[in-house]
Amino acid sequence: MIDLYTDSSPNGFKATIALEELALPYRLHHVRLNAGEHRQPAFLALNPHGRIPVITDDETGITLFESAAILLYLAEKTGRLLPHGPAQRWEAIKWLQFHSSSVGPIIGQRVHFELFAEDKIPAAIERFRQLTESVFAVVDSRLARQSYLAGDDYSIADIAHFGWTHIARIVDFDFSQHKHMSAWHERVAQRPAVRKGITLPEPATGA
Repeated sequence: MIDLYTDSSPNGFKATIALEELALPYRLHHVRLNAGEHRQPAFLALNPHGRIPVITDDETGITLFESAAILLYLAEKTGRLLPHGPAQRWEAIKWLQFHSSSVGPIIGQRVHFELFAEDKIPAAIERFRQLTESVFAVVDSRLARQSYLAGDDYSIADIAHFGWTHIARIVDFDFSQHKHMSAWHERVAQRPAVRKGITLPEPATGA
């Protein structure tokens, strides 16, 4: 059985979506970030960085944090959501890594500086708006040529990107001008597992 420790956040939704897509049995533990539960010793024993999501798998004895690592693990465990052919497999991993190194951190910084920072710094806000548009343009260009990021099939790369595009919509970071990415977002959003995953442990009302 897998235990998932998470909260309602873009990175957390990646794990719940993947587990629902794969129909893996799991126990859900709500780690309330607003209450500081991610800084408690019991949680820090699972992830010393104090970030969600975290999974433990009592079948293998493995504990993992970092959403990209969790997505790769779940895909490897089930043989699903990661293409089997070498070329498409590495396309999925490449776009998963692009999300982890660029898209997620950039949007996350934009959320901080634009919405939550007590001192609004115009230069920082403008910088991360421009960087957000740049990564959105890269994703849009990729999706102009195929239905999903790794090719014709939905994969963990799509789940990773959707976690943040879902939040971008909630906080009104408009990407409607990127028509291919917008169409992809709508396709992914209609999947039953995605629709359920974004409600666990509860729906997000902000980033």
